[in-house]
Amino acid sequence: MDTPSGTTADDSRIPRFSPRRAITAIRRSGQMRACGLLWRASPALSFGAVAFILLEGAIPVASMIALGRASGSIPAAVQGGLDSAAAHKLWATLTVGCCLYAVSLLRGPVEDLLTAASRGRVNNMLQRRLVAAVGAPVGISHLEDSEVLDRLARVRGELSGYQPADAPMTLAGKVGDRFGGLLACLVLSSFRWWLGLGLLLMWLVVRRPLKGMIAARVDAVRRSAEPLRASWYFAGLSMQPRSAAELRIFGLGGWLVERHRDLFLEGMAPTWDKIKALNVRVALMALLVLAGYGGACTLLAWDGYHHRIPLTTLTVMISMLGMSVPVGTFTIADFSLGLMLAGLPDLDELEESLGSAKPVGLLAAQPVPLPAEFDPSGPSSGPQLRRELRLEGVDFRYPGSETDVLAGVDLVLPAGQSTALVGVNGAGKTTLVTLLARLRDPTGGRIIVDGVPLTDLPAREWQRRVAVVFQDYTKYPLSVRGNIAFGLLGEEPDPEALALAAERAGAAELIDSLPDGWDTVLSSGYPGGRDLSGGQWQRVALARALYAVERGAQILVLDEPTAQLDVRAEAAFYDRFLEITTGVTTLLISHRFASVRRAHAIAVLSGNRITEYGGHADLLAADGEYARMFKLQAARFAEASR
Repeated sequence: MDTPSGTTADDSRIPRFSPRRAITAIRRSGQMRACGLLWRASPALSFGAVAFILLEGAIPVASMIALGRASGSIPAAVQGGLDSAAAHKLWATLTVGCCLYAVSLLRGPVEDLLTAASRGRVNNMLQRRLVAAVGAPVGISHLEDSEVLDRLARVRGELSGYQPADAPMTLAGKVGDRFGGLLACLVLSSFRWWLGLGLLLMWLVVRRPLKGMIAARVDAVRRSAEPLRASWYFAGLSMQPRSAAELRIFGLGGWLVERHRDLFLEGMAPTWDKIKALNVRVALMALLVLAGYGGACTLLAWDGYHHRIPLTTLTVMISMLGMSVPVGTFTIADFSLGLMLAGLPDLDELEESLGSAKPVGLLAAQPVPLPAEFDPSGPSSGPQLRRELRLEGVDFRYPGSETDVLAGVDLVLPAGQSTALVGVNGAGKTTLVTLLARLRDPTGGRIIVDGVPLTDLPAREWQRRVAVVFQDYTKYPLSVRGNIAFGLLGEEPDPEALALAAERAGAAELIDSLPDGWDTVLSSGYPGGRDLSGGQWQRVALARALYAVERGAQILVLDEPTAQLDVRAEAAFYDRFLEITTGVTTLLISHRFASVRRAHAIAVLSGNRITEYGGHADLLAADGEYARMFKLQAARFAEASR
């Protein structure tokens, strides 16, 4: 049946050649991406790679030609003696051949030097692009997306063990080999024009299934990203100090190895299946190559036996047969190159999908304009919370989930006052914090800042106004000063603000006790470094948030801020809680009801929404869920004190 365009239905499925489409395909190929990476990393190294390709292909061929000609001159030199013209010609060609061969031996060191230089520069550039890509979104939802995590793993070479940064020089080596093979085919064509051309065409035919084998293997590795990523996660657990203790205590070493092995085999099985399916085709291609080179050798042997070809030509052509093989053959280096190139498209897609082409916040070239309702004056420019932070009917559901974590949450956080948020584990308290900090956006409802929707404010500037102590705060292997003051738009640390934050967090005495004080690296993995206990680390995390308040943050969120402090330290902190947070809009999340009662107001999060709101005495009088939880906890403390 004819299609409207006049072509048959079958013909319409055949893609027509388009020069523009072909150029686009070439530009988007892994090889061109690798070349572009090297050029952007270092134009000088790019020129060095081109020179390496030319010399890699030309010098071995030239040396074999010279040595072949020298071999052909041996009979005449023997017959004429050492002083004959033939002998002089022999010595000259032999000298040239040996010199060229000696130069060809430098291939390895030169390639290693170029590879080391390009790897460092390209890897540094790739890491910068990755950091910019994952740091571009204002939230963190993309870091919980399995597809994004798979792409990250492929770009970093975590799945196959082959690093994309090695691709440019690996590609240069392969192109140099193929260039040498092409030159060898040209030399063979000088003997019989169809001989070199025939071998070249034979390799072009053979390359198709071999390229298919590599593409199938690379595609299988890409599709197996999830089990491979999981397998390397389990392998990495054995190398992390935090998990080493439990692995030994519970005897999990053998289980860990088995789990890693099972997941690795699951991920690699499709790859091996693809290779097995192509083995027959590869064997047939090998027979074709064997027949081609067998025929070429037979031709040379026949002409040599019947004295139709000079000895010089015979020796040169025999050596060129071997030199022509790289023009089309595939080796383990081709498999490696395919895996190195596999992650480069993912880098482009990450940058495109995450929007790193349009930097924001720390990466922005121009400041984001603020709504007229906000006064940019203050410790630093940005939104100024003056009246209240309001949640109106806020819903949130994680991608892929069928239930809401938050549903219809209404809550007001008055500016300059403290509000406590209580609820059972899993009620959604920490999720609510991420919404307030604009790390995620609600799936329903809205958050209002002094009458302006939070989504209308510049996200990075808003996040500068929020200081959070998360339950799972990060322990950075930096100095004490770096752990507390880092990240504030490159500002020089303020010694007075640092000292005040440390004193308020109860960390001043701890810092004084460290060998290098503020300059002590908080990691035992570095010379002179010191690790801290859980309670000591929590003081540092508290100081980090309080320092941000000193430098302009107006909203302080404390998510179980004293969970790892001892009883006296916790009591001392909450005795000074209102003093420490004076004038700061504070949200306190805690399961310790003796602590939350100090807040100006208390909100109960239950059933995915706020069910109670008021002062401590009012909530006790209401005899609702807060009163029941408070009395239950108080009774336990009373029993423990008997």
